[in-house]
Amino acid sequence: MALPGPIPEERHDWQTIKTLLPYLWAWKWRVVFALSCLLLAKLTNVAVPMVFKDIIDSFTLPGSKLEQAVLLVPLGLLATYGALRFSTVLFTELREIFFARVTQRAVRTITLQVFEHLHSLSLRFHLDRQTGGLTRDIERGTRSIGSLISYTLYSILPTLVEIALVIGILAARYAWDFTLITAATLVIYVVFTILVTNWRTVIRREVNELDSAANVRAVDSLINFETVKYFNNERWEHDRYDEQMQKWEAAQIRSQVSLSWLNMGQSLIIALGVTLMMWRAAVGVANGSMTVGDIVLVNAFLIQLYMPLNHLGVLYREIRQSLTDIERMFGLLSKNREVEDSPDARPLFAANEHGPCEIEFADVGFAYESNRQILHNVSFKVGAGGTVAVVGHSGSGKSTLARLLFRFYDATTGSVKVNGSDLRALKQASLRAAIGIVPQDTVLFNDTIYYNIQYGRPSAPREEVIAAAQAAHIHDFIEALPEGYDTRVGERGLKLSGGEKQRVAIARALLKNPPILIFDEATSALDSKTEKAIQAELEQVAVGRTTLIIAHRLSTVMNADEILVLDAGRIVERGTHRALLDQGGMYAAMWALQQQNLTEAP
Repeated sequence: MALPGPIPEERHDWQTIKTLLPYLWAWKWRVVFALSCLLLAKLTNVAVPMVFKDIIDSFTLPGSKLEQAVLLVPLGLLATYGALRFSTVLFTELREIFFARVTQRAVRTITLQVFEHLHSLSLRFHLDRQTGGLTRDIERGTRSIGSLISYTLYSILPTLVEIALVIGILAARYAWDFTLITAATLVIYVVFTILVTNWRTVIRREVNELDSAANVRAVDSLINFETVKYFNNERWEHDRYDEQMQKWEAAQIRSQVSLSWLNMGQSLIIALGVTLMMWRAAVGVANGSMTVGDIVLVNAFLIQLYMPLNHLGVLYREIRQSLTDIERMFGLLSKNREVEDSPDARPLFAANEHGPCEIEFADVGFAYESNRQILHNVSFKVGAGGTVAVVGHSGSGKSTLARLLFRFYDATTGSVKVNGSDLRALKQASLRAAIGIVPQDTVLFNDTIYYNIQYGRPSAPREEVIAAAQAAHIHDFIEALPEGYDTRVGERGLKLSGGEKQRVAIARALLKNPPILIFDEATSALDSKTEKAIQAELEQVAVGRTTLIIAHRLSTVMNADEILVLDAGRIVERGTHRALLDQGGMYAAMWALQQQNLTEAP
């Protein structure tokens, strides 16, 4: 199985940040307040060692001055020291309190936009997607927004502010070599970290891609659980999954080993820098140019600087990875909508209007791929309130007609019209609101039977849901279940039989109560007795509605106003049931074959 789409070598980190900023700046006053708290927290944090230096120096004063210091220190410097310690925590927590809403609202807004955009993409995108990899991309992307904000605002930015303050104090109060040692250590540390982390980023990207690929393979196997069981291929699936996990394991080990080398190199640079600084401070104390408090201050500054820098490699890597994950998620937002409303699109019906619809396919040609033409110059009309059936062998293009009518795709040539309006001039939402479908392959939500029927019209009251179930001849079956309408149907409805799922789909379409109905092999999964009962019900429901029937069983289309015979994407015959039998063509041959099969059936 192919890995999820790789991240291109050309990165767009600044573009990703620019895309993210408006979501944060929507709360600009909270952002400004949080940044102010950050600055105050760092000012108080840097002031703590300076006060501590004064405390140490006050205890090293000679004679009477020491006695005076013993009286003043508890009342002055120690109180200031405690206040500054608390202020550091206070401003840090205030920053997090005020920025929490900004972060979570940004995550929520972007996630909803991605979710909405995915629903607006064409059927082609969803047929090509790998669900496991797609959901993992969204999951990592949304999590990375919080991580990126946390790492930059709570770690990198405070560290940069503190570095600037410390270097400024060292330059103002001590000899130039203190500043040089500190700056040189920081530069060497940062350059080493960036170089090694960039090398590790390639390994981490491979780990993530292998993780996504393993997830795709696992989800695909679990979704097709029954197929795995049918062919007794549990061991095969186990081995395929383990093959992917072995690659992931090897990449993860390389990632961990490289992290250890990074940590050792960082520690060595910091140790050399601290040693040089303490040696220089000790020389200053020895020659009398510095006090004991100064050596304590320098040491405290170094600890405050290098402790957060210990995690710089991790932070840099995580920020880079977060930007990569966010870029991948924003890439979903940039996916082109193959089918979208035109700027001047109008609704099918005006407000509070609802009525019969006329459908017209005018010289429609369509191809899923440029080298695979499905429909060739198909033309027909379904009059308002009329019924047209389309029959033909598998692969003749019957279900493609329904997809074009729903505007999952646009016709390559020609046009599809409803009430004389080209579908491309109508709002998709209003068009689909006017169409109800019973598909050949019914997929249900992993929820209750009641929820799946009510999905046809979520605002429908319980009485109407039950009435729709009765019309679809499934009410008695549901009532016989221990949990009745609250019975959960399982993943994709697998707890129900094919016929039961199809009757739920019929009830759902009836509850929607649309002016246009599409029956795409609507009774194909039913037994003959139930099919006859539901067929009569469907014909009754179709009265007054414009109905397109796509069928393989010809017995279900006998009463249609017109029957179209489709072969290799072309209409080869058309007429009523009786007229087509009299022609003695393809329809008559299909009818004879099906009647023979019914006669020979035990």
